[in-house]
Amino acid sequence: MLTVIGAGFPRTGTTSMKAALERLGFGPCHHMFDILTNPARVDRWLPLATGGQVDWEEVFDGFRSTQDWPASFFWREQAKAYPEAKVVLTVRDPHDWYVSMQALAASGPGRQLPEDMPEAAAAVFDGMKRLGPVLELISRSVFDGHGSLREGLPDEDVAVAAFERHVATVKESLPAERLLVFDVREGWEPLCRFLGVDVPDGEPFPHLNDAKAIRQTMDRLITEGTVVSPFDRRE
Repeated sequence: MLTVIGAGFPRTGTTSMKAALERLGFGPCHHMFDILTNPARVDRWLPLATGGQVDWEEVFDGFRSTQDWPASFFWREQAKAYPEAKVVLTVRDPHDWYVSMQALAASGPGRQLPEDMPEAAAAVFDGMKRLGPVLELISRSVFDGHGSLREGLPDEDVAVAAFERHVATVKESLPAERLLVFDVREGWEPLCRFLGVDVPDGEPFPHLNDAKAIRQTMDRLITEGTVVSPFDRRE
């Protein structure tokens, strides 16, 4: 049963949020990384690519919270399915976000892959390829048909407008007591107050070096066939 629903775009601190939510007892937290490390989870999402329905209990079996795409794109459906769950909308400067999204696209969906990858790496990228229709649905919907993660993001003004439109939609759609608009640079206090838990004593908020971690994860996956968790890397 989900207790916290992430509604923020990728590259808005979702990796840090996964680590924070799990530290606060709201884990496991479903993140794209959980699909990357277990490609069998791809099948749970595929009906959405063709307009079908999914059983959210099945999709999130074993998880208590969500962050990152594909989960955060379907925040509205999850908020309806789990009416007691709280929603966290992660935000950042939209122009900085755009630069970070470009780096994400270059490291993952837009990357040229060698033909002699280790078997384990090939299995991961096969899973991501199968998830492709879901991610294309998401990116084309978000950017109103202009560009995608695989084909290249739209111009900055189009993407920033999409980001700002998304933030406004989430704010307008949920009551204030159910929604936290959160910049991870704010640290533990607003998040813990919203979730009704104590601030971890003496622990810094987990600011993870997400872009660097993604590159390192992909590099090692391609060369060695192993996945290095970005959640152990703290700035």
